[in-house]
Order: sequence, then C-alpha cells, then structure tokens
Amino acid sequence: MITDECINCDVCEPECPNEAIYQGEEIYEIDPSRCTECVGHYDTPQCVEVCPVDCIPKDPNRVEDRETLYEKYMRLQKAKS
Repeated sequence: MITDECINCDVCEPECPNEAIYQGEEIYEIDPSRCTECVGHYDTPQCVEVCPVDCIPKDPNRVEDRETLYEKYMRLQKAKS
C-alpha cells in the first residue's frame, strides 16, 4: 500500500516489474492483484527500495506469504504469454 505521505515523485511506478503501481486521483496506488512484492523478480520490493519518503509499508490487511506471492507471479507471467 502507499500512504498519503506519497509526494508523487514518480520513482516507484517504473520500478514495478508487474505494473502494479499507477497514478491514482491524488497519490500513487498499488493494484494488489498485480503486486507480488517483487517475488519472482527481485529479493526485495523495488518500490520500497527507491521510495525517498518511506511511504510504502506492507498492507496489514493483505498479508501474503512468499508461496502465495510466487503463485501470483506465475499467474501474471502466464497471462503475459
């Protein structure tokens, strides 16, 4: 999730390998159906790595384990084919 501390700096969106980050009405938002926390691509979430204001915490309402995130990654990859 992206909190309202987001400054719309535009650095997170291009870093997302799943195209889960998009410009919302006021701040960037994350599509949870596309977010794998970079599992399958990187060791750490790239949006969190580049965010200059630390406004991308894990969403406590959407806790997913690595296996679930990897399954989502595999579904997204299959859909691209």
